[in-house]
Amino acid sequence: MSQYILTVTCRSTRGIVAAISTHLAAKGCNIVDSAQFDDLDTGRFFMRVGFNSEEGADLAGVEAGFAEIAAPFAMTYAFHDAAQRMKVLLMVSRFGHCLNDILYRWRIGALPIEIVGVISNHLDYQKLVVNHDIPFHHVPVTKANKPDAEARILQIAEEAGTELIVLARYMQVLSDAMCQRMSGRIINIHHSFLPSFKGANPYKQAYERGVKLIGATAHYVTADLDEGPIIEQDVARITHAQSSADYVTIGRDVEAQVLSRAIHAHIHHRVFPNGDRTVVFPASPGGYASERMG
Repeated sequence: MSQYILTVTCRSTRGIVAAISTHLAAKGCNIVDSAQFDDLDTGRFFMRVGFNSEEGADLAGVEAGFAEIAAPFAMTYAFHDAAQRMKVLLMVSRFGHCLNDILYRWRIGALPIEIVGVISNHLDYQKLVVNHDIPFHHVPVTKANKPDAEARILQIAEEAGTELIVLARYMQVLSDAMCQRMSGRIINIHHSFLPSFKGANPYKQAYERGVKLIGATAHYVTADLDEGPIIEQDVARITHAQSSADYVTIGRDVEAQVLSRAIHAHIHHRVFPNGDRTVVFPASPGGYASERMG
């Protein structure tokens, strides 16, 4: 049975849910998963609907006529095939914990994505990536060649049909132009201490200050460094008996988990930009099998 997802954003008003459900019912569809949110501060409405076509209609057939439904509400909407895997390009430098975690989850089916390639400014993980039968692209970055390197990165992304770029501890700052061009389609991971502990060795700084919680934040990349809309966060508790090396080990584990959860939410169309924030609908226990696996 065909399984689809509809995402909707518009001004909050009466009749939106009724209009959507009436359209889907008329197309012979059954809603199996639905989430909605009214932002009272902005007056915006967000909705994600998972449904199947009991009559076997294809996506174009289900979408046909919906523009007339959407117009009175000025909806921004999209229909998605739940079986279609998003094309993801990974970028990494010399810390491989997030890359390894993503590859493992991808291999066992917990992250149902199509990895179209891995870009790195170093060669440390070339063998690992090639052994997974994934294209590896070495794009060195220096102060002198940075514009050319970024142009090459964009070329690789476009040629691969990339829908999402994941910075799996890629330690280069992207240009404002690239951030704007890929707005809402680049996810980054960083230490949740930032900006409290800026610069090098944030775990060492946290250790020296005796923090009791460490963690990580996954967010969309914007021109404002490490200040993009947050998708996912988590923390781990620390005690006085743990060393700065323990902080690093624990922190990297949290980073990997947070990044994978952020990717999982994005590829299942559960993240909605909302100004400088995001609306993130949780995975439903009644969702599709591919989503429950994560």
